[in-house]
Amino acid sequence: MTTTSVGMRCPECAGEKTKVRGVAALGGDEPRLTYILIGINVAIALGTLLSGATATGGGGIGSSTLLSDGSVSRFTVEQGEYWRLITAGFLHAGFLHLLFNMIGLYILGTLLEPVLGHVRFGLIYFVSLLAGSFGALLLQPTAPTVGASGAIFGLMGAAVIVMRHRGMPLMESGLGLWIGLNLLITFTIPGISIGGHIGGLIGGGLAALLMHDLADRVRVPQIVTTMLVVAIGALSIVGSIAVSGSPGV
Repeated sequence: MTTTSVGMRCPECAGEKTKVRGVAALGGDEPRLTYILIGINVAIALGTLLSGATATGGGGIGSSTLLSDGSVSRFTVEQGEYWRLITAGFLHAGFLHLLFNMIGLYILGTLLEPVLGHVRFGLIYFVSLLAGSFGALLLQPTAPTVGASGAIFGLMGAAVIVMRHRGMPLMESGLGLWIGLNLLITFTIPGISIGGHIGGLIGGGLAALLMHDLADRVRVPQIVTTMLVVAIGALSIVGSIAVSGSPGV
């Protein structure tokens, strides 16, 4: 064995350089699903403009038929329009709302999708979206909600789990500061869905913990962890229906 700067290595390996991998190089596959999700959100945003919405979002949700027909609220879920738990996550009230969410989706998607794979990344995204819808309904009894923020916060929670699992310092990467700033904005700026953000953050964090962390530590089959993550999404739907049917909650 030969002593090197990175420890004891065999003579054949001692002359080789150790490849350093940063956050952006955790995986190798192209984040195709991330690009598809961004494309869908942008296309739907253009549709809302054509259906009466304004670029600034000043007209409110009622200004666009797409926004009013796709937003989620306790009333609409109580009426059996359960698809809104998903569609609300692809609608945005104005250009800035869309821009900030798509920037977050691009950054987190290009980080996580190559690591998790397309299927697991997509599962975390949609579970986070459903958990965000549940959180929004839980804390907002009347006003309708739109936006991909719940799913984006879920990806933030997943990124924390993945980086911790790989021994990457959260604060040194900048992700910790970014999450902190987003939480500060969530609790200080009026009109932002606190429940949607926190619900998505918890849902995405739990999903990543099950699929990326627990699966490696406990060595359970992937199908088991996948079904547990699906169960989180199902519970979010059940919770949304239960909350919507109980105006006093």
